[in-house]
Formats: sequence, C-alpha cells, structure tokens
Amino acid sequence: MTDRDSHADTHWTAIEQAARPALAELFDAAPDRLEKLTVEEAGLYFDFSKTHLDDVLVDAFVALAESRDLAGRRDALFAGEIVNVSEGRAADHPAQRGSGNPDAVALARGLHARMRSLVDAIESGALGDIRHILHIGIGGSALGPKLLIEALGGSDSAYDVAVVSNVDGEALAGPFELFDPAHTLIAIASKSFTTGETMLNAESALQWMREDGVADPFGQCVALTANPDAALDFGIDETRILPFPESIGGRYSLWSSIGFPAALALGWEAFERLLEGAAAMDRHFRLADWRGNAPVLAAFADLYYSQARRAESRAVFAYDERLRLLPDYLQQLVTESNGKPGDRPTSAILWGGVGTDAQHSVFQLLHQGTHLVPVEFIAVAEAGDALDPAHHEALLVNCFAQGAALMAGRANDDPARAFAGDRPSTTILLEQLDPATLGALIAFYEHRTFAEAMLLGINPFDQFGVELGKEIARGIAEDAETLDLDPSTAALIERAL
Repeated sequence: MTDRDSHADTHWTAIEQAARPALAELFDAAPDRLEKLTVEEAGLYFDFSKTHLDDVLVDAFVALAESRDLAGRRDALFAGEIVNVSEGRAADHPAQRGSGNPDAVALARGLHARMRSLVDAIESGALGDIRHILHIGIGGSALGPKLLIEALGGSDSAYDVAVVSNVDGEALAGPFELFDPAHTLIAIASKSFTTGETMLNAESALQWMREDGVADPFGQCVALTANPDAALDFGIDETRILPFPESIGGRYSLWSSIGFPAALALGWEAFERLLEGAAAMDRHFRLADWRGNAPVLAAFADLYYSQARRAESRAVFAYDERLRLLPDYLQQLVTESNGKPGDRPTSAILWGGVGTDAQHSVFQLLHQGTHLVPVEFIAVAEAGDALDPAHHEALLVNCFAQGAALMAGRANDDPARAFAGDRPSTTILLEQLDPATLGALIAFYEHRTFAEAMLLGINPFDQFGVELGKEIARGIAEDAETLDLDPSTAALIERAL
C-alpha cells in the first residue's frame, strides 16, 4: 500500500465514522447551511442542502480529494494527458468545447467546421430535397443526439427526425412507414463503424431505399465515426464522412460529429450554444474551490451515501417532459463509466424517471421503503409550453413538495401511517431549458462522474465488461457449436435459433 492509499483509507474511515445527525438537526445547527451548500453557475442552481453533507464531512472529502490528487487528475484530463490508462489514451471530450489541450482543441474546431459545411450543404439542397433524418446508432451514439433533439424542440425542426438504436426490426418499422426514402438522409453513427447492431440496421435502411427505387442510397448517407476508412469501405462518399477522434468515448461523444443530427435539426447556432454552455461548466470545474464546486460537491454526496451508508442506488427524476430522456442518458454515463471495481465498492446504480408520473409509481418506496435511495430532482423555472401556466406551476410545486416530504416524513399517532423522513435529496433548477443550460447540465454530470471515479480509484473511460457480451454474440452468430457454452444458453439457442 502506498502512502497515498494509506492516507485515502484514513479519510474514508473518518467519513464512515462521522456523526449522523438528521437533516432537520443540520439545518437547525447551521443558519448558513443553505448558503454553504448551494451553487449557482451557468444558468443552473444546485441545492445540496437536503443531503447529509456538513462541514465535517466536506472537510473529510476535501482531504480525500487532496490525497487522491483530484486536482492533478482533473488538470491531466484537460491537458490531454493519458487518463484512460487501460487503453493508453487521453479523454478529449472537453476539447470539443474548447477546453483542453491546444492541439486537440484545434482539431475539434476543424472537424466542427467540416460538420457545419455539410449542414450548410444539406440546408441549401445540395443533397436533394431532404425532409427526414434517420439517425442509426446505439449507446452514446444514439442516446446523446436523441436527448438533444427531444429536449430542445426537435419537433419544431424543418426535418422529421427518428433515432433508431435497437436491433429489433420493429424499431425501424415506424420510420420506414412514415418517411419517404427519396427525401430521407441516413446518418450512421458508430465509433468503430463495425458495431453489429448499427451496421445491420444501416444495411436494412439502405435496402429500404433500394426497394423504393432510390438509385443511389449511399448518396443520401452520412457517416459519423472515428474510423473513416471503414466508412469509406462501406460505401460512404468521403465528403459525407464526419470523423471524430478515437480519444472520445461513445458516452462522451455528443459534442463531436455524433451530434450532427441535432446540429441539423436544431440549427448550427443551437449546437454552438450547447458547446458554450458545456465550456462554462468546464471552467467552473477547473477553477472553483472544492467546497463550492458543483460537480465535486455532488460527487461527495454520492460517495457518502454509496460508501458510508451503503446505498446501492440513487434516483434521478426530471420534472420536465422535455427532459424525459435524461435519466436514460445518465444511466449509461454513470454505470458504464463507474460500474467497475476500484479501490472501493462500485458506484451506486442510477435509475429514475419523469415527474409527476413517478410520484404515482415509485415514490412510495422512496418515502417508506427500507432501502436508502438518495433522490435528485431536476426542474426548469421557466415553462417551455404555451399552455395555461398553471400546468408548469403545478409541476414545480410537486417537485419541491416531494423534496420537502422526503426530509420531513410524517408524525402520526397510528404507527402504520407514520414514517421518519430524513431521506436525502438534491435539487437542480435550470433558469430555462435552452442549448446553453442543457450543455452545462450534461457537462456537470460528466465532471461529477469523473470526480467520483478518481476518488474511487476507477478508470471511467473504458468498458471491457460490455465487450464480452459482444464477443459471445459474434461467436453464436458465426458458429454456436464451436463455443463452450453453458447448458442453459445452449438450450436457448437450440430452441429459438
């Protein structure tokens, strides 16, 4: 064990053995608690005061961060140094926002300019009369663009947009029925351009075009990839290949050419403002003291509950219909990044949903269940619809009430109706939902995930567990009989394939 590891263990012990006053007691004991545990940055207001963080715990976590050299590792991330140690790579997603290694930033600007040129060409009609965009990808290559388009008003776009990720043919059936092949642009998003599900869906989409009489289906295709040679071999014209660096992981890629369908559907100005919002959060993460650093305070709270109180999950609820895909997006970001062994137990499982729907399904468990589940509420102060403002007011009232109820609990003479409360929650309130605030919000979660990983001794930028299932699937597809499979899997193959 190194001295650094020994010091980290000492700080973890202090965190685990710290006193555990109730939330109400913490508020009573510190009149300035709200001031200390709220942060306002880039159009977002973060309220951590309903977590059990206090001066003692924050001081212990700051000491832990220093012992784990969180500042040095953060600086290495932005300097473009090798932080993905298992694969010997940098993690250059901040460079896409203009924050980081100058060479990586210059490359990002050049690739963005190339993407903008193609967006301009499509808008001018150079690729024909495009009315529909069929984006094909999976994982981060689909979740990111779909989140952006749905959150920022893709329905107001000049284009109909469908994002297809599932290899189930039913996922393609809807767009095939609704779209006119002659007026459809296919965007194929795959970092390697060999992803099995994506390439099978792409082949089916091309065949759909051929069967409808499109003479040159590849003329209506765009490739978004870190392997342009493979896209060229597939048949995509070089002028319609939008590369991005190998040093950008799929779940961090929406800032790159993977964001092309959003840039086209929402307009280039919206995409630029998305990058600017993320850059503002990058600056905050780089420059703010740990005690006032929103991603780091959030990581402290996450780790307090997962490590000291053994909470195995945390829940995120978006109180805005436009953000209904955010819990899905964050689930991949967090669990694919930090769902692996480190120096401590794996980070908590992330799950969630949309308020107010979730209040009538899972909130009973959150209020009275025997599982401790820290809750995160995300809301937008300014309404985004043209309906009676009473709808948005009711939405916000419910959001704030749930946080208050989790903390307060209910006293009652009848024990069956009483519950203690003292359940932790965080609230993130956006001034409005626009490209800049959404960019800042997503970057906040990226940096929070990174900070948590560094304190747990995890590399958040690889995902070897995902690869094993892909390898077995390829083997089954090629020749299942040659594989040494367990009896259950062998029987399923024999029954169904």
